[in-house]
Amino acid sequence: MAGNPNAPVGLSEAAEALESAPAVEEEEETEEQEPAPSASEQAQAQFKQRELRLILRQCDRVLLLDFNRLAMSDWPDDYTLATARRNRDLWLFSAFTAAVVFVSGLTGFVPAWVAGTGFGAFMIILMLGIPAVRRLYTSSPSYLDVIMKRQRLLREARAYAAHLEGNEGLIWQCARMADFNIALKNARFSSLLRLSERRILPRHLTRREHVRLYLIYLLEAEKAYARVQAAFFEGNRRAIDQGWQGVAAEPEPRA
Repeated sequence: MAGNPNAPVGLSEAAEALESAPAVEEEEETEEQEPAPSASEQAQAQFKQRELRLILRQCDRVLLLDFNRLAMSDWPDDYTLATARRNRDLWLFSAFTAAVVFVSGLTGFVPAWVAGTGFGAFMIILMLGIPAVRRLYTSSPSYLDVIMKRQRLLREARAYAAHLEGNEGLIWQCARMADFNIALKNARFSSLLRLSERRILPRHLTRREHVRLYLIYLLEAEKAYARVQAAFFEGNRRAIDQGWQGVAAEPEPRA
Protein backbone atom coordinates (compact mmCIF):
# COMPACT_ATOMS: atom_id res chain seq x y z
CA MET A 1 0.00 0.00 0.00
CA ALA A 2 2.83 2.36 0.77
CA GLY A 3 4.36 1.65 -2.64
CA ASN A 4 1.11 2.68 -4.48
CA PRO A 5 0.21 6.23 -3.40
CA ASN A 6 -2.33 6.68 -6.24
CA ALA A 7 -4.62 3.83 -5.10
CA PRO A 8 -6.85 5.90 -2.76
CA VAL A 9 -7.35 8.50 -5.45
CA GLY A 10 -8.53 5.87 -7.96
CA LEU A 11 -10.99 4.38 -5.46
CA SER A 12 -12.51 7.80 -4.74
CA GLU A 13 -12.97 8.53 -8.46
CA ALA A 14 -14.69 5.18 -9.00
CA ALA A 15 -17.03 5.88 -6.10
CA GLU A 16 -17.97 9.28 -7.56
CA ALA A 17 -18.64 7.70 -10.96
CA LEU A 18 -20.94 5.11 -9.38
CA GLU A 19 -22.84 7.83 -7.52
CA SER A 20 -23.33 9.95 -10.69
CA ALA A 21 -24.49 7.05 -12.90
CA PRO A 22 -27.99 6.72 -11.38
CA ALA A 23 -28.57 10.44 -11.85
CA VAL A 24 -27.85 10.16 -15.58
CA GLU A 25 -30.16 7.18 -15.84
CA GLU A 26 -32.88 9.13 -14.05
CA GLU A 27 -32.55 12.01 -16.56
CA GLU A 28 -32.82 9.58 -19.47
CA GLU A 29 -35.91 7.98 -17.94
CA THR A 30 -37.45 11.44 -17.48
CA GLU A 31 -36.88 12.23 -21.16
CA GLU A 32 -38.35 8.90 -22.20
CA GLN A 33 -41.45 9.54 -20.11
CA GLU A 34 -42.53 12.62 -22.18
CA PRO A 35 -46.18 12.19 -23.25
CA ALA A 36 -46.55 10.75 -26.75
CA PRO A 37 -49.03 12.33 -29.20
CA SER A 38 -52.50 10.87 -28.81
CA ALA A 39 -54.49 9.11 -31.50
CA SER A 40 -56.87 12.09 -31.70
CA GLU A 41 -53.97 14.40 -32.55
CA GLN A 42 -52.90 12.02 -35.30
CA ALA A 43 -56.43 11.87 -36.70
CA GLN A 44 -56.71 15.66 -36.61
CA ALA A 45 -53.39 16.04 -38.39
CA GLN A 46 -54.46 13.48 -41.00
CA PHE A 47 -57.72 15.36 -41.64
CA LYS A 48 -55.88 18.68 -42.01
CA GLN A 49 -53.33 17.19 -44.39
CA ARG A 50 -56.11 15.65 -46.48
CA GLU A 51 -57.87 19.02 -46.69
CA LEU A 52 -54.69 20.85 -47.67
CA ARG A 53 -53.91 18.17 -50.25
CA LEU A 54 -57.37 18.62 -51.79
CA ILE A 55 -56.93 22.40 -51.97
CA LEU A 56 -53.56 21.99 -53.67
CA ARG A 57 -55.08 19.65 -56.24
CA GLN A 58 -58.11 21.82 -56.99
CA CYS A 59 -56.25 25.14 -57.20
CA ASP A 60 -52.99 24.12 -58.85
CA ARG A 61 -54.03 25.85 -62.09
CA VAL A 62 -53.17 29.21 -60.50
CA LEU A 63 -49.56 28.23 -61.13
CA LEU A 64 -50.29 28.49 -64.87
CA LEU A 65 -51.04 32.21 -64.55
CA ASP A 66 -49.39 34.35 -67.22
CA PHE A 67 -49.53 37.93 -65.97
CA ASN A 68 -48.94 39.58 -69.35
CA ARG A 69 -51.85 37.81 -71.06
CA LEU A 70 -54.36 39.18 -68.57
CA ALA A 71 -52.69 42.52 -67.80
CA MET A 72 -53.16 43.66 -71.44
CA SER A 73 -50.30 46.14 -71.26
CA ASP A 74 -50.82 47.07 -74.95
CA TRP A 75 -54.36 48.24 -74.28
CA PRO A 76 -54.99 51.59 -76.09
CA ASP A 77 -55.69 54.25 -73.50
CA ASP A 78 -58.62 56.67 -73.56
CA TYR A 79 -56.50 59.52 -74.93
CA THR A 80 -55.53 57.43 -77.96
CA LEU A 81 -59.17 56.51 -78.48
CA ALA A 82 -60.33 60.13 -78.18
CA THR A 83 -57.67 61.34 -80.64
CA ALA A 84 -58.61 58.64 -83.14
CA ARG A 85 -62.30 59.52 -82.78
CA ARG A 86 -61.58 63.22 -83.36
CA ASN A 87 -59.57 62.43 -86.51
CA ARG A 88 -62.36 60.21 -87.77
CA ASP A 89 -64.97 62.92 -87.19
CA LEU A 90 -62.81 65.45 -89.00
CA TRP A 91 -62.40 63.08 -91.94
CA LEU A 92 -66.15 62.45 -92.13
CA PHE A 93 -66.93 66.18 -91.92
CA SER A 94 -64.45 66.99 -94.70
CA ALA A 95 -65.83 64.25 -96.94
CA PHE A 96 -69.41 65.37 -96.28
CA THR A 97 -68.57 69.02 -97.07
CA ALA A 98 -66.88 68.12 -100.35
CA ALA A 99 -69.85 65.92 -101.30
CA VAL A 100 -72.29 68.78 -100.59
CA VAL A 101 -70.29 71.12 -102.81
CA PHE A 102 -70.30 68.58 -105.62
CA VAL A 103 -74.05 67.90 -105.36
CA SER A 104 -74.71 71.66 -105.26
CA GLY A 105 -72.93 72.00 -108.58
CA LEU A 106 -75.15 69.33 -110.12
CA THR A 107 -78.24 71.28 -109.12
CA GLY A 108 -76.84 74.61 -110.42
CA PHE A 109 -76.39 76.32 -107.07
CA VAL A 110 -72.61 76.68 -107.59
CA PRO A 111 -70.53 77.02 -110.77
CA ALA A 112 -69.40 73.84 -112.49
CA TRP A 113 -65.73 74.43 -111.68
CA VAL A 114 -66.57 74.64 -107.97
CA ALA A 115 -68.54 71.41 -108.23
CA GLY A 116 -65.59 69.79 -110.02
CA THR A 117 -63.25 70.96 -107.30
CA GLY A 118 -65.59 69.56 -104.69
CA PHE A 119 -65.71 66.21 -106.47
CA GLY A 120 -61.91 66.07 -106.67
CA ALA A 121 -61.58 66.94 -102.99
CA PHE A 122 -64.18 64.31 -102.13
CA MET A 123 -62.26 61.58 -103.96
CA ILE A 124 -58.96 62.61 -102.37
CA ILE A 125 -60.49 62.60 -98.88
CA LEU A 126 -61.97 59.15 -99.48
CA MET A 127 -58.60 57.81 -100.60
CA LEU A 128 -56.92 59.25 -97.50
CA GLY A 129 -59.24 57.09 -95.42
CA ILE A 130 -58.09 53.83 -97.03
CA PRO A 131 -55.80 52.02 -94.54
CA ALA A 132 -53.05 51.30 -97.11
CA VAL A 133 -52.92 54.97 -98.13
CA ARG A 134 -53.35 56.26 -94.60
CA ARG A 135 -50.21 54.49 -93.39
CA LEU A 136 -48.19 56.51 -95.94
CA TYR A 137 -48.76 59.86 -94.24
CA THR A 138 -49.43 59.04 -90.57
CA SER A 139 -48.47 56.43 -88.00
CA SER A 140 -51.31 57.14 -85.59
CA PRO A 141 -53.96 54.39 -85.49
CA SER A 142 -57.40 55.00 -86.86
CA TYR A 143 -60.51 54.82 -84.74
CA LEU A 144 -61.35 51.45 -86.27
CA ASP A 145 -57.83 50.17 -85.51
CA VAL A 146 -58.13 51.17 -81.86
CA ILE A 147 -61.55 49.53 -81.47
CA MET A 148 -60.41 46.33 -83.19
CA LYS A 149 -57.28 46.13 -81.04
CA ARG A 150 -59.31 46.49 -77.86
CA GLN A 151 -61.70 43.79 -79.00
CA ARG A 152 -58.82 41.48 -79.92
CA LEU A 153 -57.15 41.89 -76.52
CA LEU A 154 -60.44 41.23 -74.72
CA ARG A 155 -61.06 38.16 -76.87
CA GLU A 156 -57.60 36.77 -76.10
CA ALA A 157 -58.05 37.48 -72.37
CA ARG A 158 -61.40 35.66 -72.32
CA ALA A 159 -59.89 32.68 -74.12
CA TYR A 160 -57.04 32.52 -71.60
CA ALA A 161 -59.47 32.85 -68.69
CA ALA A 162 -61.48 29.95 -70.13
CA HIS A 163 -58.26 27.92 -70.26
CA LEU A 164 -57.54 28.66 -66.59
CA GLU A 165 -61.09 28.06 -65.42
CA GLY A 166 -61.36 24.72 -67.20
CA ASN A 167 -64.54 22.68 -66.97
CA GLU A 168 -64.91 22.87 -63.19
CA GLY A 169 -64.20 26.55 -62.56
CA LEU A 170 -61.09 27.76 -60.76
CA ILE A 171 -61.45 30.82 -58.58
CA TRP A 172 -64.57 29.65 -56.73
CA GLN A 173 -62.57 26.62 -55.58
CA CYS A 174 -59.66 28.88 -54.61
CA ALA A 175 -62.01 30.67 -52.21
CA ARG A 176 -61.23 27.80 -49.80
CA MET A 177 -57.78 29.34 -49.37
CA ALA A 178 -59.24 32.52 -47.84
CA ASP A 179 -57.91 31.51 -44.41
CA PHE A 180 -54.39 31.82 -45.83
CA ASN A 181 -54.99 35.20 -47.51
CA ILE A 182 -57.72 37.47 -46.13
CA ALA A 183 -57.77 39.46 -49.39
CA LEU A 184 -59.68 36.60 -51.05
CA LYS A 185 -62.68 37.44 -48.83
CA ASN A 186 -63.07 40.92 -50.31
CA ALA A 187 -66.66 41.58 -51.35
CA ARG A 188 -65.66 42.98 -54.75
CA PHE A 189 -64.80 39.44 -55.88
CA SER A 190 -68.22 38.00 -55.02
CA SER A 191 -69.71 38.38 -58.52
CA LEU A 192 -66.68 36.70 -60.10
CA LEU A 193 -66.93 33.81 -57.66
CA ARG A 194 -70.60 33.25 -58.44
CA LEU A 195 -69.95 33.25 -62.19
CA SER A 196 -67.01 30.88 -61.76
CA GLU A 197 -69.12 28.48 -59.71
CA ARG A 198 -71.70 28.47 -62.52
CA ARG A 199 -68.91 27.83 -65.08
CA ILE A 200 -69.85 30.93 -67.12
CA LEU A 201 -67.19 33.39 -65.97
CA PRO A 202 -65.07 33.77 -69.17
CA ARG A 203 -67.88 34.98 -71.42
CA HIS A 204 -68.88 37.62 -68.85
CA LEU A 205 -65.43 39.26 -68.94
CA THR A 206 -66.65 41.89 -71.39
CA ARG A 207 -64.69 44.88 -70.09
CA ARG A 208 -61.10 45.53 -69.21
CA GLU A 209 -62.08 46.25 -65.61
CA HIS A 210 -63.52 42.75 -65.30
CA VAL A 211 -60.31 41.17 -66.60
CA ARG A 212 -58.17 43.24 -64.25
CA LEU A 213 -60.32 42.24 -61.27
CA TYR A 214 -59.98 38.60 -62.29
CA LEU A 215 -56.19 39.05 -62.54
CA ILE A 216 -56.02 40.62 -59.08
CA TYR A 217 -57.90 37.68 -57.59
CA LEU A 218 -55.55 35.19 -59.26
CA LEU A 219 -52.50 37.04 -57.92
CA GLU A 220 -53.92 36.91 -54.40
CA ALA A 221 -54.81 33.23 -54.89
CA GLU A 222 -51.24 32.57 -56.00
CA LYS A 223 -49.96 34.01 -52.71
CA ALA A 224 -52.44 31.89 -50.76
CA TYR A 225 -51.44 28.77 -52.71
CA ALA A 226 -47.79 29.24 -51.72
CA ARG A 227 -48.83 29.48 -48.05
CA VAL A 228 -51.03 26.39 -48.32
CA GLN A 229 -48.15 24.50 -49.89
CA ALA A 230 -45.82 25.60 -47.10
CA ALA A 231 -48.36 24.50 -44.47
CA PHE A 232 -48.78 21.15 -46.20
CA PHE A 233 -45.06 20.39 -46.27
CA GLU A 234 -44.70 21.57 -42.67
CA GLY A 235 -47.44 19.11 -41.70
CA ASN A 236 -45.62 16.39 -43.61
CA ARG A 237 -42.39 17.15 -41.79
CA ARG A 238 -44.10 17.00 -38.40
CA ALA A 239 -45.84 13.73 -39.32
CA ILE A 240 -42.53 12.17 -40.30
CA ASP A 241 -40.96 13.34 -37.04
CA GLN A 242 -43.83 11.76 -35.09
CA GLY A 243 -43.70 8.58 -37.13
CA TRP A 244 -47.18 9.01 -38.60
CA GLN A 245 -46.67 7.31 -41.92
CA GLY A 246 -50.37 7.45 -42.75
CA VAL A 247 -50.37 11.23 -42.37
CA ALA A 248 -47.24 12.02 -44.35
CA ALA A 249 -48.00 11.99 -48.07
CA GLU A 250 -47.24 13.82 -51.28
CA PRO A 251 -49.77 16.14 -52.95
CA GLU A 252 -52.27 14.32 -55.14
CA PRO A 253 -51.59 14.39 -58.89
CA ARG A 254 -53.61 16.73 -61.09
CA ALA A 255 -56.96 15.51 -62.25
